[in-house]
Amino acid sequence: MLKRLIINIAYSINTSAKYARIKTFFYNLLENSNYKYKKYFDLFMITLIFASVIILVREVKSEVSLELLFFNNYIVSFIFFIEYMLRLWVISSVTKIIIEQSEHDAMLGENFQLLKTLKEVSIVKFKYILSMKAIIDLLAIIPFFHELRLLRIFILFRVFKLFRYTKSIQTFTSVIAAKKFEFLTLLIFASIIIFVSSVLIYVMEGNNPDSPIDTLFEAVYWSIVTISTVGYGDITPTTEAGRFVAMFVIVAGIAVFSFTTSLIVTAFTEKLDEIKDIKMIDDVSKLKEFYLICGYSSVAKEVAKKLSKNSKVIILDEQKNMVEEASKDGFIALNYDPGSIDSYKKLRIKIDTQVKTILCLSHSDVKNVYTALTVRSFNKDIFILSVLINETSRNKLKFAGVNELIYEKELVGMIAKEFIGKPVAFEAIHALRSNLNGIDIQEIVINERVLSSFTTVGEIKNRKYRVILLGIYKKTDSGFLFNPQDSILLEKGDLLLVIGNVQFISDFNKYLHKKGNR
Repeated sequence: MLKRLIINIAYSINTSAKYARIKTFFYNLLENSNYKYKKYFDLFMITLIFASVIILVREVKSEVSLELLFFNNYIVSFIFFIEYMLRLWVISSVTKIIIEQSEHDAMLGENFQLLKTLKEVSIVKFKYILSMKAIIDLLAIIPFFHELRLLRIFILFRVFKLFRYTKSIQTFTSVIAAKKFEFLTLLIFASIIIFVSSVLIYVMEGNNPDSPIDTLFEAVYWSIVTISTVGYGDITPTTEAGRFVAMFVIVAGIAVFSFTTSLIVTAFTEKLDEIKDIKMIDDVSKLKEFYLICGYSSVAKEVAKKLSKNSKVIILDEQKNMVEEASKDGFIALNYDPGSIDSYKKLRIKIDTQVKTILCLSHSDVKNVYTALTVRSFNKDIFILSVLINETSRNKLKFAGVNELIYEKELVGMIAKEFIGKPVAFEAIHALRSNLNGIDIQEIVINERVLSSFTTVGEIKNRKYRVILLGIYKKTDSGFLFNPQDSILLEKGDLLLVIGNVQFISDFNKYLHKKGNR
C-alpha cells in the first residue's frame, strides 16, 4: 500500500506542469548562466556576502547594532539556507528515480524495491552534499547558530560562495582544475621539501641557545616562509649548518615557484581557444539579429562581405583552417559542425528571433542537405537558402526543407547567354561585382521616418543624388518591381535596391531619413 502510494505521488508530481515550471524556474535561476534573471540573483547574493563580511570586520573593534547582528546572523543565513535547500532540490529528480525503478521492476515482474530506490536517492543527494561547493554553502549557513561566538568566523566562508556567482573566477578555477594532477604532484613535492627542511633546520638549530628556532612549529613556519620566497627575516639560522639548509630551501623554493608559474601559464595556453569560444558564444547570444552562414567557401566569403555591411554575420564550419581564414577576414567564426544539433545547443541562440536567414554555402551538397535537415528538425519556419552544386541534388535539398536554391552553373549560363557579343555589358557586371571605382549595390529599408517625408517613389528624387533605383521589393506583396513607376506607394518594410557610388548612396540614404524633406 505504501509503495503504491509513493509511486502514484511520484507520477503525479512528475506529470504536473506547474511543478515542472516551478522547478525549471529555480534551476535556471540557480544554475543556468544564460537565464536572463540569473545575473540579478547573482548580484543580490554577492551583495549579501560583502555585507556579511563588512559587518563581521566592523564587529571586531566597534559596537554593532542588534538589528545588523540579527540581519547578519539570521536573515542572511536563512536566505543562504533556502538557497542551499533549493540547490539540493533541483540538482536531481527524486520522482524520476522512483518512476524509473518502478518501471524497471515492473518490466522484470518483480515488486517495487523501495529500500533500493531510497538508497539510490540518498546516494545522488549525498554526492551533491559532499561536493566542495555544497560544503562551502553549508559552512556559510553555520553563523545562523550564533550563540556560539566562535562559529561567527564561518561568515568568512561566505566569501568562497563568490565562486558560484562570478563567471571569471569559475573560468579560472576550471583552467586550474584541468591541471589538478600536476598541481597535486607539485603539492606533494613542496610538502616533502617543507617537511625535510623543517626537521633539518630544527636539528641544526634546536640545540643552539642563540638560535631563534626553539620549537618544531617555528621550524615549519621558517620553512614555509623561505620556500615561498617571502622571507620575512624574523627567524634566521645562526649556524653554518643551518645556513646551508637555508640555501637548499631557497633553491628548492625558486624551483617550486617556477614550476607553479609554468603550470598556470600552460593551463591557460591550452584553454585559451576554449575560453575565446566561450566568450564569442556569449557575445553571439546577445546579438539581436544576424545571418548564419554554414560553411566558409569562396561563395560564402563574398556573401559574408556583402551582408556584413548592414548586419552581423556568424559563420559555422567544421574545418578549423576555414574558421581561421574566416576569422582573419574579420568575421565571427566558430569551429562547429552546422549539420549537428549539438552545435546549435552550444551556441545558445534563438533561431526564431535572432537569425534572419540561414545560408548553406558549403561546396558539398551532402553537407548542405545535412545542415538543412538538422535545422528543420528543431525549426520549421526559418528561411533557408542554399547553393546547389550538382543538379542531381536539387530534389534532396528541397526535400530537406531549403526554401531557396541558387544553382551556380545555371546563373553563369543565363549571364553568358544574355551577354554574348556584348563586351560592355560584361564590363559593367564585372565593375559591380568587384566594386570598381566605388560602385556598389545596396538595400535601403523604408521605415516610419522615411514615410513621414515621402509617400511615393517619384518623391524620393534619387536622380538628384546620381543614384539609380533598380527596383523596389514590396513587403506586402512579397514581389519585386523593376524600374517602378513614380506613382508606386511606399510602405513600411519595403526595400529600395539602388546602384551607385558608395558615397552618393550614403548621402541619398541620409537625405531619405532626414526629417522635413518634403
